[in-house]
Amino acid sequence: MSDIEQFRIETRAWLEANCPPSMRARAVEESDHFWGGRTPAFASDDQKIWFERMAERGWTVPRWPAEYGGAALPEQEAAVLREEMHALGCRLPLSSMGIWMLSHALFRYGTPEQKQRFLPDIAKGRIRWAQGYSEPGAGSDLVSLQCRAEDRGDHWLVNGQKIWTSYADKADWIFCLVRTDPADRYRGISVLMMDMRTPGISTRPIRLISGASPFCETFFDDVKVPKDQLLGELNRGWDVAKHILLHERETIGELLGGSDYQALGTALAEHWGPIHDPILRARVALFDVDALAFAAMSEKFAEEAKTGRAHPAQASMMKYASSELGKARYELIMAVAGSEGLVRNAAANGSPADPRQWLRSKGYSIEGGTSEVQLNVIAKRILDLPAA
Repeated sequence: MSDIEQFRIETRAWLEANCPPSMRARAVEESDHFWGGRTPAFASDDQKIWFERMAERGWTVPRWPAEYGGAALPEQEAAVLREEMHALGCRLPLSSMGIWMLSHALFRYGTPEQKQRFLPDIAKGRIRWAQGYSEPGAGSDLVSLQCRAEDRGDHWLVNGQKIWTSYADKADWIFCLVRTDPADRYRGISVLMMDMRTPGISTRPIRLISGASPFCETFFDDVKVPKDQLLGELNRGWDVAKHILLHERETIGELLGGSDYQALGTALAEHWGPIHDPILRARVALFDVDALAFAAMSEKFAEEAKTGRAHPAQASMMKYASSELGKARYELIMAVAGSEGLVRNAAANGSPADPRQWLRSKGYSIEGGTSEVQLNVIAKRILDLPAA
């Protein structure tokens, strides 16, 4: 028996023994995710047990070095862990923007002191992060941002506003794009990390048509930020931002595409039985084919990334495809559900139909960069088409 086969057997046995049954179901509600933070809120004892057991093994971030809270697993073993979690239906033990986005920038651009200060707390769920990119006048065109940080000698003084800052009202820290040189659109942007308890920072939730929302407006009024909370070089924050955006779009693609994906036709049949309308049945079948193609594309890109052959714009392909798949999925569910799709709390009773999720899905092609922006990136960077 090879080492990797032995690792798979041991991993499967450990997961079966340590993942509570209630943590082996697809996350549906917001409370199904554990986000960590200074004052962590667990939805159940099982959620707490599952997180603590995984964190103790370093499996919230299995590939990170042990000194930062990881397990230092080689890629092949980390892939086995993902596969076995998927096979058993295990939920992520920790959902974290710190893991999905900021950590990539910290590993590449952070100082040794910043890595030691922040990475272990991210891995252990002791700090919850928000992302401060978009502004009322700078959404897809981020280089138009106006939130400004002035050099005041021993600190930065930040003034401005961010919008669509997911979970900013619940976050402990925020990483923000700020303008440090108003004379240069690209070379005048920096990234600051700020404690949300700092005087002058306030948030206001934004309500969506789904009735709830993770989004907030975030305001900075004469906020003093220590100099050592600058991430990367001064005025080179656009490099850091692009690096984070690459991983953000990959993450959104994976989450919307669904690493725990179940064939839509199977899910619908389990609840409503066979679909008798031939046209609707064909649409569902085509969707499942597209979803499998997306999964194959994701695996291909992952393999190329390991060997350094990945194209930077592949993240835009994943983001676009997953956003459109996500919207199409809920359109088909509502079409099959009929009147049941009008019941607001149908999902709580085990129905695949959830009108709130259908409404929420409309934002998939906006957040993380609109589908139009992704298509422009693909056209320019991959297809090499001329600009309009």
